Amino acid sequence: MSATIRLAKYLSHAGVCSRRGASRLIDAGRVTVNGRAANHIDHVSDQDEIYLDGQRIDGLAPKLYYAYHKPVGIDCKLRAEDPSSLIHHLPPEQRTYPIGRLDKDSRGLLILTNDGELCNLLAHPDHSHEKEYWVEVDKPLDEAFFTRMSAGVPVDGILTKPCVCTALSPTRFKIILTQGLNRQIRKMARYCGYRVVDLLRVRIGQLHLDPTRLAENQFTELTLEEVKLLKK
Repeated sequence: MSATIRLAKYLSHAGVCSRRGASRLIDAGRVTVNGRAANHIDHVSDQDEIYLDGQRIDGLAPKLYYAYHKPVGIDCKLRAEDPSSLIHHLPPEQRTYPIGRLDKDSRGLLILTNDGELCNLLAHPDHSHEKEYWVEVDKPLDEAFFTRMSAGVPVDGILTKPCVCTALSPTRFKIILTQGLNRQIRKMARYCGYRVVDLLRVRIGQLHLDPTRLAENQFTELTLEEVKLLKK
């Protein structure tokens, strides 16, 4: 790479994290450029000496893409000191991170990658990529629930975007979101008077979870065609 690019973009392309994650690392003072603390206006190339937590970033990394079937009990925060952390279940010896976290009590499809551009594409609300969930609640559902959920309800001071919300059984529903607020579905259901007892993500964009191909707590490398589907 001869031309220089913004530091956050460089870190993203190097497979360290997403651009937003890179900005947080810079803010935290964990990145240095040529021996000094980095800042957001830095433009860098492979000729610069860039370090994260004292370890050199060696330029662009080959792009890696995996699907992971997350079980309940795995925490998506990458903390080596936490035995329940996802970091202990990532592909070995390859730096990847999850796109679109699931909370510890939820399960289903995660994308693991070092492609910061794909992370930005799938996670940024402006791109409106769909994520589909099947959700079990603690009591029978009624029509008022679906009307409220579909129209949008207040979550942490934000009115959720209109969404698709339909019944799967008397106590189970399907919901398709294009945003990813913290514990959004659980908080939406609670606002409507229900408690979520099981939450399963079955789809991200056009990529579906296939339990016959991918058992819980297993990961598999995505095909080129599957990566193309995610980028649509």
